[in-house]
Amino acid sequence: MDTPNGTWGSTRAPSSRPASQKSTRSTRSAKSVPSSRTTEETPLLARDNSESGDEDAEHSDTHSQAATSLLRSLGVSSSSRGPSKERRWPSIVALLVLCAAMIIIMLLGFFAPAAVEEYATQAIDFKSTKLSLDSLTKKGLRMHIEGDFKMDASRVKKKSVRGFGKFGTWIAREVESGPTDVDVYMPEYGNILLGTVRVPGIKVNIRNGHTTHISFFTDLEPGSFDGIRSIANDWLDGRLGQIMVKGNATVPLKSGIFRLGDKTIEQSLVFEGNDLPSFPRYNITRLNLREADGEQKGMGADVTVRVTNNYAVDLTVPPLGVDVLVDNCMPTDPYIKVGEAGTGPLHVEPRTDLQVNITGSVRDLPDALTASCPNSAKSPLDMFLENYIHGQDTTIYVNCCKFPDPKTPQWTRDLLHNITVPVPFAGRNFGHLIKNFSLADVHFQLPEFLADPGTPEAQPKISAIVKVLVGLPNQMNFPLKVDQVRANADVFYRKEKLGRLHVDKWQRANSTKIDAHDDEGVELLVESIIKDAPLEIINDDLFTEVVQALIFGGKPIFLAIKADVDIKIDTPMGKFAVRQIPAEGVVPVKPIGGRSFGSLSPKIGNLKILDTDTTSLTLQAKVNFTNPTKYSATVPYFNINILVNDTILGQAIATNITVVPGNNTNVPIKAVYDPFTSSGKKGQAVGRELLSQYISGYNTTLTIATHNGTIPSQPALGFALSGFKIELPTPRLRSPKNPDGDDDGDEDDGPHFIKETTMHLLTSTAIFTLSSPLTTTTLFITYLNATAYHEGNPAGKILYELPFAVPPGISDTPRLPVDWSLGSVGYDAIRKALGGQLKLSAMAEVGVRIGRWNQRIWFKGKAIGANVRL
Repeated sequence: MDTPNGTWGSTRAPSSRPASQKSTRSTRSAKSVPSSRTTEETPLLARDNSESGDEDAEHSDTHSQAATSLLRSLGVSSSSRGPSKERRWPSIVALLVLCAAMIIIMLLGFFAPAAVEEYATQAIDFKSTKLSLDSLTKKGLRMHIEGDFKMDASRVKKKSVRGFGKFGTWIAREVESGPTDVDVYMPEYGNILLGTVRVPGIKVNIRNGHTTHISFFTDLEPGSFDGIRSIANDWLDGRLGQIMVKGNATVPLKSGIFRLGDKTIEQSLVFEGNDLPSFPRYNITRLNLREADGEQKGMGADVTVRVTNNYAVDLTVPPLGVDVLVDNCMPTDPYIKVGEAGTGPLHVEPRTDLQVNITGSVRDLPDALTASCPNSAKSPLDMFLENYIHGQDTTIYVNCCKFPDPKTPQWTRDLLHNITVPVPFAGRNFGHLIKNFSLADVHFQLPEFLADPGTPEAQPKISAIVKVLVGLPNQMNFPLKVDQVRANADVFYRKEKLGRLHVDKWQRANSTKIDAHDDEGVELLVESIIKDAPLEIINDDLFTEVVQALIFGGKPIFLAIKADVDIKIDTPMGKFAVRQIPAEGVVPVKPIGGRSFGSLSPKIGNLKILDTDTTSLTLQAKVNFTNPTKYSATVPYFNINILVNDTILGQAIATNITVVPGNNTNVPIKAVYDPFTSSGKKGQAVGRELLSQYISGYNTTLTIATHNGTIPSQPALGFALSGFKIELPTPRLRSPKNPDGDDDGDEDDGPHFIKETTMHLLTSTAIFTLSSPLTTTTLFITYLNATAYHEGNPAGKILYELPFAVPPGISDTPRLPVDWSLGSVGYDAIRKALGGQLKLSAMAEVGVRIGRWNQRIWFKGKAIGANVRL
């Protein structure tokens, strides 16, 4: 075969085909066309060297030419040694093409139908790009469908099937279907018949990777109404994430001029995400609430809604009426009907916003709407209004449909009957509905002594007149009045939360309508008296600041109030409560006193010893004082410390007293004097010094101060008052003034424990006349070590260690022995005053006992009148 290769190479450039192909092809030619006239040097194909495209031209000859060439070749005897001169290469190529075509026909016609069907089933890819409603017909809907059709070989799993399919569809190129009816089912809903679709003829490109855009109109006749309603309800409730639709049809097919017969096709399509229609957006542009028309009592509503239409829909919606419903207590409970609404005929234009005028009415409120839910204090109406007035989205339900127009197709009535559509209902923030919230005529009540901390009884209580100014929205054009109110209010000071005021019980109220004036609209003034509302303190440090500002600041302070107000209103459709309406206001609070606390002027009298212990005295007294403020208060229990030089010596306790502005007389006070228990040895020393100075007539002062335990049931209030201190002179013990102004006590200032003394020179004794500060209790002098002085010179000394009694009032001591200072200047002065009187001073160490209480004190007396006798 060297010669043919050499001849091929001498007539044209080397072929780009592999050498193996050349060798095989040459061998086949030699064996199939033997001839005695053909030598080894004869070319296999007679052709002009200058024309390289002859082979392609000959390969493209018609089948008739190839057959003629083949018959000529077969007419030569097979016994001949070499090829005939008349034989040509095109004849051999035609024979090969014919054989290959016969093999392909055998494979496609007898061996590959199953493979082709499997390829078509798996490779078809259809994506819907548009599914819109065009119009309503007497029997159903006319719909416009658009989508993209593509054969995707990569979806076919088997390689052999994928190869056959790609080759077969490459040959066929296009397939055209005739008009057909498609039955559409929903596999996920029990394979119900959704409807029957009449589809026109469609032509698509079936080559792999080629996309055909399809657009056609089709008529749809609804199938099972119950099934369609079930699907619609799932979509409206948001439970439909995707839709799987299965279509069955017998389709006449053809490819070019070849008819492929009728094919039964079953195809499933899935619509999800943006392919699914969404609920249209809308905006309420007008809302008017009024009294219902007619004699029957109720309310009417006129609403204009602008609906966004993003769909290519062009149809006329007949007039319709719906029932309006709201949620019940539980999601599983049936909805509650509250009213009815209706619209006139609507013309919907493609992709054009729609303005809908709706008229509604509510005649009365059903009991299920206003009754409290199980295990709750709120009703379904409460929950709906609460979400609405706080600007939170809620949901109303429209139960469709009633068609007053008799021309409406019957299938529409049957299909849409009893479909409930949830409609998002945007809330409205009524933060400025209540324009002012204030308190007047405030009265404070301190907590009860035995109240448990954290309970309402342990909180300070406030009584006041609540005034609420409500600005009525322009949409509310119907009469109403408020007859009850309650509120829970957060109290702020300097933008920090101080506490919470609880008015949990309904309080009687009255309302007054204020007509529009200037730039203000119609308003409603609601007034109510609250009594003993607990004030819960949250920020103790801030409360301390508030109390101190009221006591010492001398200027008014301002408390901000943010409240949730509940009101019961009477409307044309009945009585019901509107809860948790947000309200804000500022309450000015006048100072309690500032520097005017110096005018308290407390007077203590009628002192009684109630009990004694080894270190303590329990006393009772009556106090007169002046309240310089305009506030009144009820005090169930009050405990304050008694201090000297910042050392606690005891406590004063008041129980069940009422403090009024101005004079307060005969207020009972109990005091416990116990320096050692309160302040240890330091307190004991300070107490001894106080008593000594007081009995000796020195000017002493006491400090009364509140502390954390001032109000035990409310530690926060006691802590707030812990900085409250009043320093006042130690009051002299006398009877309080009577309301008529008479004074039963001695007008002389200062204590005079020793009224006078009588000295006996011959017996060297002295008798003292004493004035006890106690009115009902006898005290005892257990020890006396005293020295008498005249003008600073000692005159005599008394040392007496036997106890003697000092009863209430004026009394004399026993004869006390005196050790005279003979020869001293002081003694000489006493001796010269024999039969007369002179003034002496004294210094003494005295032991005092009252009951079980004992105390050693010192005493310094001046200008003591001394009578000198023999």
